[in-house]
Amino acid sequence: MKNIPSDIEIAQSCKMKDIHTIAAQACILENEIEPYGKYKAKLSLDILKRLSSKQDGKLVLVSAITPTPAGEGKSTTTVGLGQALNRIGKKAVIALREPSLGPVFGVKGGAAGGGYSQVVPMEDINLHFTGDIHAVTAANNLLSALIDNHIFHGNSLNIDLREVIWKRCLDMNDRVLREIIVGIGPKSNGFLRQDYFMITAASEIMAVLCLATDMEDLKQRLGNIVVAYDADGKPVTARDLNAHGALALLLKDAIKPNLVQTLENTPAIIHGGPFANIAHGCNSILATKMGLKLGEYLVTEAGFGADLGGEKFLDIKCRYGGLNPSAVVLVATIRALKMHGGVPKAELGLENVQAVQKGFANLRKQVENIRKFNLPVLVAINKFSADTAAEIHELEDMCRSQSIDVVLNECWEKGGEGGIEMAERLVEIVRSGAGEYKPLYGLNDSLQQKVETIAQSIYGADSVVFSAQARKEIKKLEKYGYDKLPVCMAKTQYSLSDNPDLLGEPKGFKITVKDVRVSAGAGFVVCLTGDIMTMPGLPKIPAANVMDIDQDGKITGLF
Repeated sequence: MKNIPSDIEIAQSCKMKDIHTIAAQACILENEIEPYGKYKAKLSLDILKRLSSKQDGKLVLVSAITPTPAGEGKSTTTVGLGQALNRIGKKAVIALREPSLGPVFGVKGGAAGGGYSQVVPMEDINLHFTGDIHAVTAANNLLSALIDNHIFHGNSLNIDLREVIWKRCLDMNDRVLREIIVGIGPKSNGFLRQDYFMITAASEIMAVLCLATDMEDLKQRLGNIVVAYDADGKPVTARDLNAHGALALLLKDAIKPNLVQTLENTPAIIHGGPFANIAHGCNSILATKMGLKLGEYLVTEAGFGADLGGEKFLDIKCRYGGLNPSAVVLVATIRALKMHGGVPKAELGLENVQAVQKGFANLRKQVENIRKFNLPVLVAINKFSADTAAEIHELEDMCRSQSIDVVLNECWEKGGEGGIEMAERLVEIVRSGAGEYKPLYGLNDSLQQKVETIAQSIYGADSVVFSAQARKEIKKLEKYGYDKLPVCMAKTQYSLSDNPDLLGEPKGFKITVKDVRVSAGAGFVVCLTGDIMTMPGLPKIPAANVMDIDQDGKITGLF
């Protein structure tokens, strides 16, 4: 394999087209874009009105096996597949989430694809972009301020100070904010109570933004947010505080999807950024719907593995967006499968066919998970330089023995050219019309039934254990009708179980639901399992430590 420059070096050397040119290429009118400089723009929601009678393109979801520190490459595959589809004469658009500054400066670094399959301008996308995430942070914290102000000025809604469930947020990894005390000092500082911050990607307002279908729907959802309970146990909403109008005002630009391009000038819509282990992990419905109107194919991704972002895309986003996916591309790497087969990270460069065989159980299970939604699956082997021919052939043989479509994906090294076989096979699958999407559970199922269906059918658990606190909350939610909402499982991304140490396809385990919380604005019930962290911390050596900018504005270290 040739020596590949770093991601940022590749991005900085590419020839970007003016954003007006990219818009015209996607048949977007001049008055439907709001440029943010030369290479990025906001898209008017009027596009959806103008193209309302136009038939939607084909929706393709990119998901993955259970992630490992070895990496999988969903975003890289999404970008590369979009580029490859255009190379074979299909008009393709891609849709991604916006990177959070927390992971960018923490462990992950940049999150705009990799190698020769990236979205650009990479530096802008990874940093402040068009300010959407900051707008979500501001709206979230305005709501916090309005809650505390209402309590301070008489508390006419009779809010129980012990039951204020709305939390402040920040788009940064900052572990000292996990447990804080607010209201310290004189009476004029408000009432003393324990509180905490979470990362903005975990804010319900982020989920609301991504699931809203227009401005009116956004305001309705914002008003539905449950922020606290009163002394009688009744939910108190943002609408009760007359907060939803001001929150929507702060999000008036953030609701508009963002247009950029790939290294090969394929139109890319990037919008919203919820995590998939603690939220629903998908880009916005508006971005997806827009891409479906603008392209023959819309390729999008969902966070982490098929058991998390994939399931939530299909059970939550598709329901609210009225979306009908045509196929799923499941990304796997030899490296990750070897880790699932018991190989430590330091030894992944050594050939180990037996470990690939053992780790295949995870891939097989995730394929099975997607098929439960009655959708066809194409496995894309994201090739790394250390992968050997024997390992690749073994994985291909195992897939075919299980009647699993499989292709080699070399988009990281070769861009769209490296994904042509993948694109051609995908088109064949879509044309065949194999499968017709159906959700996993019914909305009229009880909350317990929904959780058990996901845990047993998707994770492979023997059973589900509900803590006393979870059972108490379920009863409360049933009383107010929230039990008819979809379920959003908060679970470790590193295992099909709720124990991150159980790799591969674990057997004989139980899922423990510790707590249940309603996100009524987003329109789902969050069930917390394991030790889920809503405010990450920085590692011992953060990615931020190697980042810099010179006098000419050239950025280095953003990978």
